[in-house]
Amino acid sequence: MTVAATFEIEYLQYLGPDGRFVAEPPADLADPQRILELFKEMLFVRTFDSKAIALQRTGKLGTYAACLGHEATHIGIGASMRPEDLLAPSYREYGAQFMRGVKPRDVLMYWGGDERGNDFEIPRHDLPWCVPISTQCLHAAGAALAFKLRGEARVAVTCCGDGGSSKTDTYAAINSAGAYELPFVQCIVNNGWAISVPRSAQTGAKTLAQKGLAGGLHCLQVDGNDLFAVLEGMRRAMDRARNGGGGSVIEFMTYRLHDHTTADDARRYRDEAEVKAAWEKEPFTRLRTWLTAQGVWDEAQEKAWAEDCGKRVDTEINAYLESKVQPVEAMFDYLYADPPAELLAQREDAIAREQRR
Repeated sequence: MTVAATFEIEYLQYLGPDGRFVAEPPADLADPQRILELFKEMLFVRTFDSKAIALQRTGKLGTYAACLGHEATHIGIGASMRPEDLLAPSYREYGAQFMRGVKPRDVLMYWGGDERGNDFEIPRHDLPWCVPISTQCLHAAGAALAFKLRGEARVAVTCCGDGGSSKTDTYAAINSAGAYELPFVQCIVNNGWAISVPRSAQTGAKTLAQKGLAGGLHCLQVDGNDLFAVLEGMRRAMDRARNGGGGSVIEFMTYRLHDHTTADDARRYRDEAEVKAAWEKEPFTRLRTWLTAQGVWDEAQEKAWAEDCGKRVDTEINAYLESKVQPVEAMFDYLYADPPAELLAQREDAIAREQRR
C-alpha cells in the first residue's frame, strides 16, 4: 500500500488543573510577573462578566453572552497580538477585546442594543462583533489577503466556537488562507457545546484542529484553560503568519461554565456532574495556585484587586447607563453606507410614528 500523506495533531499543555507543570514551558513564558499581569486581567474579565449578567437579570441590559471559563483563552489571544494586527471576533471574546483596547462600556452598549458599542474608540483595525455564526472568519481571511498584497507584516486573527467550526464560512476561510498562504489564525474555542448541541454531535472529526489540514494550514490543539499553552500556541501561529509561513488553526479546549447566553438554561441539556467536573479544570484556579506557589500572589492581594476591578467595572456600567438614548432612526443609520430606497422609506415612517407618540 502506498501512503499519500500522514498527519498528526499536537496537543499543547504546560499547567495542569492542579496548578503544577506537566511539561516545562518556554523560559520566556515562565516569568511570574508577566503571568501575574495577565492573571489580573483574567480576574477583571470575570468581574465584568458577573456584573453584566446581573445587569441583564435586572432588566438593564439585553441578552448577554457570558464568557465564564474562557478567560485564559481570550486573554491569551489578545495578549499575543500586536496593535497593528486585526481581530475579527464573534460575540464572546471580551478578554481579547479588552486587551486590544475596547472599553467595557462598549460591550454593554452593544448588548444594550446601541450600535455605538460597535464604534470602538480604539483600535480601528479590529472588526465589530459578529452574531451570524462564523461569517467573521471570511472577513478575517479577506483582511489577511489585503495584508499580503500590501506587503504588510500584519496578522488577521478570528475566533469561532465548536459549533461555528461546522459552518461552510469557516471552511471557506481556511481554504482561502491555505490556497493563498495568508497571515491568518483561525481560533476555534471549543467549549463543548453549540448552545444545546454537544461537541459529539457536531462532527465525526477526532479534533476540531484537524479541520485545517484539508486547507493546508498548520494545526494545533491547546489546553485553553492553561494560559501558558495558549500563549505558546498563539506565539507559534503569529510568528509563522507574520514571517510568511502561512496560516494556522488552533483548537482551544475549554468549557462554557455559564449558559450559552442569558436567554438560555443549560440545565435542560447538561448534566450537573459534567459542569462540576469542568469547574475542577477551569483556568482561574489553576493559575492562582501556581502564582501563589511562586510567592507573587496571596489572598490579601486578590481581595484588593477584586475590589479595584469592581470599582472600575462600576464606572463603566455607570457610563453605559448614563449614555443618551439614540433617536429611533439610529436603528437604520448603521446598516448601509448608501441605504436602499425601501429602507429610507421605513426610516421616515419610523420617525413619523415616533413623533406622534
